[in-house]
Amino acid sequence: MDSVDCVVVGAGVVGLAVARQLAKAGREVIVLEAAEGIGTVTSSRNSEVIHAGIYYKAGSLMARFCVAGKRLLYRYCDEHGVPYRNCGKLIVATNPAETEKLQGIRAHAEANGVEGMRLLSGSEARTMEPALACEAALLSPSTGILDSHAYMLSLRGEIEDAGGALAFHTPLLRAKVAGGVIEVETGGEQPMTLACRLLVNAAGLNAPDVARLIDGMPPSLAPTPYLAKGNYFSCNARAPFTRLIYPVPEPGGLGVHLTLDMAGQARFGPDVEWIDTIDYAVDPARAERFYPAIRKYWPALPDGALMPSYSGIRPKIVPPAVASQDFVVQGPRDHGVDGLINLFGIESPGLTSSLAIAAHVGELTES
Repeated sequence: MDSVDCVVVGAGVVGLAVARQLAKAGREVIVLEAAEGIGTVTSSRNSEVIHAGIYYKAGSLMARFCVAGKRLLYRYCDEHGVPYRNCGKLIVATNPAETEKLQGIRAHAEANGVEGMRLLSGSEARTMEPALACEAALLSPSTGILDSHAYMLSLRGEIEDAGGALAFHTPLLRAKVAGGVIEVETGGEQPMTLACRLLVNAAGLNAPDVARLIDGMPPSLAPTPYLAKGNYFSCNARAPFTRLIYPVPEPGGLGVHLTLDMAGQARFGPDVEWIDTIDYAVDPARAERFYPAIRKYWPALPDGALMPSYSGIRPKIVPPAVASQDFVVQGPRDHGVDGLINLFGIESPGLTSSLAIAAHVGELTES
């Protein structure tokens, strides 16, 4: 049986960040990925936003990792030449009731450690974005966007430069603790059995299923997965905005917001569509719900401008009736399996938080 110090399951952005953290600490690492390449699932189907950390529950892992991860991510992009834009975001109020909520949003963000938030009048906001319709707005200067694929390629390069390896088309079939190590069996074209001292389950959507393949892992501690699909629409008209535009949040979500890609093209979404099976098709009819929501802050959106673009699926571990969830990081003290760390529910802001999550996993392995 071959042996390796660390096995990371999942080559999405979080799995890659964790593997990089371990490899740069001098540990021998192999990343197992069931798909054909890096970041093929959630990590390649999101808005590529560097989030500020505004809305997450104070003290939650999401809030802590997002704020810390944002700083680490901007620094990483600067140091490694990953394309990004610190473009900022406007949260816009289009009626008096929404305007009243802006101060509370600002206070919550500041409690989370988000710096530089600024309340703007409608005229101040329109000075920044002349096509915008709003009564007031909240500026988040630390929000940005990045080329997530370039970021993941950089992480992969660092893993390999530090002696780590990635094995694609290699799903985990089962694992068990034996003789003080974890024995991992894989499938794929070249099945193998590996003995490792550390197993990190960073399988994203499939993390709960992977956990159930580990002998000794209490089934009750592997959460039930739920699939929350987010649909995105692109725009065949050039959107006249240089910042991200978000409406004031509504019950159950952040509303239909406008994000930008690195080329400055606008996209709208995601919405929330609860589904039972993986399906990435975008129903064109859903655009009819987008138009009135977008026109509250961009009245000049032309008829027929929205086109189905892509969708992603959030790795939810709470049912639709539950409004929010938090990241779950389980170590041996939680589940009793020595050498196992599970990462569950790593939805947005997982991309922004990736380096902070990786640092936390590194700290757990040292304790």
